Amino acid sequence: MSDFKNWWTKSTFFILLLLITISGTYGWGKEGHYATCKIAESFLSEEALKAVKELLPETAEGDLASVCSWPDEIKWMYKWRWTSELHYVDTPDFRCNYDYCRDCHDSSGVKDRCVTGAIYNYTEQLVTGYNASNSVVKYNLTEALMFLSHYIGDVHQPLHVSFTSDEGGNTIIVRWYKRKTNLHHVWDSDIIESAMKTFYDKDIDVMISAIQKNITDKWSNDISSWANCTSGEDVCPDPWASESIKCSCNYAYRNATPGSTLEDEYFLSRLPIVEMRLAQGGVRLAATLNRIFDPYPPVTQKLAYFGNIQRASHTI
Repeated sequence: MSDFKNWWTKSTFFILLLLITISGTYGWGKEGHYATCKIAESFLSEEALKAVKELLPETAEGDLASVCSWPDEIKWMYKWRWTSELHYVDTPDFRCNYDYCRDCHDSSGVKDRCVTGAIYNYTEQLVTGYNASNSVVKYNLTEALMFLSHYIGDVHQPLHVSFTSDEGGNTIIVRWYKRKTNLHHVWDSDIIESAMKTFYDKDIDVMISAIQKNITDKWSNDISSWANCTSGEDVCPDPWASESIKCSCNYAYRNATPGSTLEDEYFLSRLPIVEMRLAQGGVRLAATLNRIFDPYPPVTQKLAYFGNIQRASHTI
């Protein structure tokens, strides 16, 4: 893992320069991924948090949220270009449904290469490899943790499970108030950035606190269903992808035709969807990591976990 940490430090400046000159498809923007992982951190069990801290690169200083945008930052580099198609899954236009066997493939038709396939893959790497002592495996698990955390965020961004022909809204050119942009970017970043400016004192941590309060109050009855996999597996991204395509059809694409101007009506009606998807992504990331790193917690610990969710609003 030391080689990875050295690479991480030496590459940071190059990555920043690269991002200035290259534009393209992201998942949530940096703030969205930070929010998802910060929410998840607050719901990790003691054992899972310990494992996460062991696997994180030293530059993260024990903070998972600080590296949750890493897969976006490196996918433009030659070594990592193969990961670019793992951030999303395209579905047939106007079907408004998702099917793994039909939809999870890359542009060349290679099966299992999509965001849900990546989530399954990196979960399996962590489950089977965490207790191994080989240093090469540890290096891969550091990557696996960061990829998994990022892709669970991605699959909850509605336009990362959307129509094939418009490339997830990237080719739908609109105006966000007075600024020209595309629909995908609106959902990646513009709604979150506008919310921060309008409601949260331009502070992502204030926004995260508000979302956490909604988790413990408004959505408290939904937490168990969010966190659990009905299949009994460690991770279950297929239902999450199905939720996203429905959100795309019902909210993202609706009233957002090419050339339209999206202003207050669109912003204020879609913001609750964005905040709920960030909350769901955070809760589900935590639940997944808890199952991976702490698969058999005692009943008292399970009760404490859900008790912490219920009480968290009193500590924010």
